[in-house]
Amino acid sequence: MLGEHRYRVTALWTGDRGTGTSGYRDYDRSVTLSVEGKPDLLASADRPFRGDPARWNPEDMLVAALSQCHLLSYLHACVAAGVVVVGYTDAATGLMRQQADGGAFVEVVLHPRVTVADASMVDAAMAAHERAHEWCFIANSVSFPVRHEAVVEVA
Repeated sequence: MLGEHRYRVTALWTGDRGTGTSGYRDYDRSVTLSVEGKPDLLASADRPFRGDPARWNPEDMLVAALSQCHLLSYLHACVAAGVVVVGYTDAATGLMRQQADGGAFVEVVLHPRVTVADASMVDAAMAAHERAHEWCFIANSVSFPVRHEAVVEVA
């Protein structure tokens, strides 16, 4: 499992209305993202950037990647700590600031709500979030803070 792992995604722009990028308002931001063996993902720009709000945008996907990475790392950390998780949901939020010359995310906050099998597991379940954060490949790859505000409940 150690070593390098490569990922291949094909992005196909499907937004040519017949005149290409002849003007800023002359093309759609529609994109089809493909990974071999998986369903295509219909994507676009975010609505403020003339995108289709019904499609996934890069900002959505970044926040989703951080949320899912933490979830998967957390489940692993809980197994290692002897914590039995029976439910997990997250309502992740991201803040991006746009500037004249571009923009950047300034933070993502994860709001995991975890249900464990027994009250004796609550403290270890809370601590597992720190371990999950250390293990999350995506969080380790971004230059802005990724915080978590967790709640642990007992089934």
